[in-house]
Amino acid sequence: MKRLALFACVLCAVCVASVLAPFALNAQEQPPATAESGFDESGLDAVSGTPLAPLVRASRPTPDTVIRTDDGGTTMEIYFRALPQGSSGIVRVFGENAAGSPVESVTAAFLDDALAFYPASVTGLDDSFYAIASAGMEQNARPGYDFTALIRYADGSEATLIQPLDVVVGPFIRQIVTLPPDTAFLLDAETERNELARLESIHGAYTPERFWDADGFQLPIRNELTSPFGAFRTFNDSVNTRHTGWDIRTTMGIPVMASEAGRVAFAGRLSIRGSHVIVDHGYGVFSGYSHLSQIHVTTGQTLTKGQIIGMTGATGRTSGPHFHWEMAVNGDYVDSVQFLEMWMP
Repeated sequence: MKRLALFACVLCAVCVASVLAPFALNAQEQPPATAESGFDESGLDAVSGTPLAPLVRASRPTPDTVIRTDDGGTTMEIYFRALPQGSSGIVRVFGENAAGSPVESVTAAFLDDALAFYPASVTGLDDSFYAIASAGMEQNARPGYDFTALIRYADGSEATLIQPLDVVVGPFIRQIVTLPPDTAFLLDAETERNELARLESIHGAYTPERFWDADGFQLPIRNELTSPFGAFRTFNDSVNTRHTGWDIRTTMGIPVMASEAGRVAFAGRLSIRGSHVIVDHGYGVFSGYSHLSQIHVTTGQTLTKGQIIGMTGATGRTSGPHFHWEMAVNGDYVDSVQFLEMWMP
């Protein structure tokens, strides 16, 4: 699977507050949030000025099919025209073969990832199979990457559907940051590599079970989004990094909720992310919660959506209240807000 070649998520709260004024974490001007709080849907994104995503994604109808590929009685529908770098999209397969035998299972290969489709029948939606395609934020942007689906039917026969898909440039900003000499340790390459390797081993695991419900994913805390996903960061004119998630404005000690149901894949301390929790939601989907002051879950524990997993804090590479929320799909860091807003069966 594709991994980040550059360093990730090293911007500390000091850097944000003192250098990146547009994304400053001026937490004292924000009202405290709780797991019981409603979400102010008139609130604006601190970065773009656009309305924030709701705490829980609203139900929405199935989107229109953008690309459709047929082979006899079997159809593959793709609900996106192209994948921007660092984004996700839904693919659907359904139908039967010429002998009338229904689809029994589907796997796919895309961008060097092996994908397994999950049956929508677990939610009573229909008899289709769905997969989440993803493009890493550093995936080369070009047209014509083959999405190859291997379809197995109930009678043992197989078929292959191939659809070229485009990866386009993501909407990433650039940030220039200068750190004083006494904070140079924040850019230690070995520390960064070790943490990324550890996360890679966790995100590379695969659970053939779908934990999320039909209502989809939600924000882990109620407040404004600040530093955006995928930002290109240059430190001290020499070190290039990427931001692997979104930061959410916070104060100390705010409850952090699981974005969806799942199983805790990691709960412990990391050098950069501090006290960190990773939740496995099944079928290659993981969410991560960083810089916690307290962790209230243990590795292997099963969680429900909205369950409190810990409290916001200032652990890891930060010197003030700082909450970082990230998601990985198929081993790729993806835009967690885009993922939350995406229609999913």
